[in-house]
Order: sequence, then C-alpha cells, then structure tokens
Amino acid sequence: MSEVSQDDVSGWLPPDRLEWVRRKLPIVYVEAVPVRVDGAGNVAQIGLLLRADRAGGLSRALVSGRVLYHERIRDALLRNLEKDLGPVCLPRLPVAPQPFTVAEYFPTPGVTAFHDPRQHAVSLAYVVPVDGDCQPQQDALDLAWLTPDEILEPDIQAEMVPGHAALLRGALAYTGRY
Repeated sequence: MSEVSQDDVSGWLPPDRLEWVRRKLPIVYVEAVPVRVDGAGNVAQIGLLLRADRAGGLSRALVSGRVLYHERIRDALLRNLEKDLGPVCLPRLPVAPQPFTVAEYFPTPGVTAFHDPRQHAVSLAYVVPVDGDCQPQQDALDLAWLTPDEILEPDIQAEMVPGHAALLRGALAYTGRY
C-alpha cells in the first residue's frame, strides 16, 4: 500500500504544485451569493465582501473558494462561507445543493464573461441564505449588505471582481428579482 502524503490528507497543495496544476487542469470552485431574505423568502439584501488585491486596489467580491480533494460540494460551500463570513454566519443549504449556474473562468480574456489570468476554473455558483452574525474574515476587509437595487448600481458593478458582477446579475434573475 502506498504512503499517503500530507498534501493528500489536507487537500491543499504547496504553492509551486498548485501553480503547476493550474497550468495543466481546470480547478473546481464554489461561489456563493450570501443573501438575507424577508418573511416571504424574497431576497432583501446581498452580502458583498471588500477585498484588497495584490496590486493594492480594492474590489467587491462574492464568497469563493476551491473545492478540496475528497471534499463534498456542500462541505466546500460551508467551509468557504465560514472562512469568509465567520463561524456563526448560519448558512441555510438545501438538502441537495444545485448551483444556479456553472461559470467557466479562462486565462484568456473574452472566451466567456469570466476571466481569471491565473487559471482555467470551473465554478459552481449558489445563492445561499444566511441567518447568523456575519463578519468579514481572512483577507476580507469589510462586508456590506446591499439591496438588489443598490447592487445593480453602475458604480457598485464596476467595483466587483471580474466575473462576479455577471454572476450576481444571474443570481438575481434566478431568484426572480430581475
């Protein structure tokens, strides 16, 4: 029987191996649009993270992260929601999570509406109601709760991470808001 390395157990790769894999294979991600809903189940607010990028700029983003080796999609969603919104965000995942869309990010601009210069990535995108106390975590600087009308303001859309504005518009359409 072969020996299992620490990389295999944790699901994480060292940076040099991750860069090599990103050049060879699509990487699977989950992206979540955190929402607050009213008593009738309508989207009342959407949570957007404020992040600093490597160039020192600021941008608004959705919850996003890789699916680890041997990790169920629902576990990846929970892990990434808690990583970005805190351990008491209390997400409500359905029994059988189905994405509202699948987004393909390409390193070449213009192939789809989604571009990531680092990699080819396939992202399963979900709308996730959250009920708990959400606080920005990890590298997020702030969390803003905006109404669907505010989210569609051109200045907010322009501040978003590439591809996330398109995902957000799709999420609003999926929920019947626009």
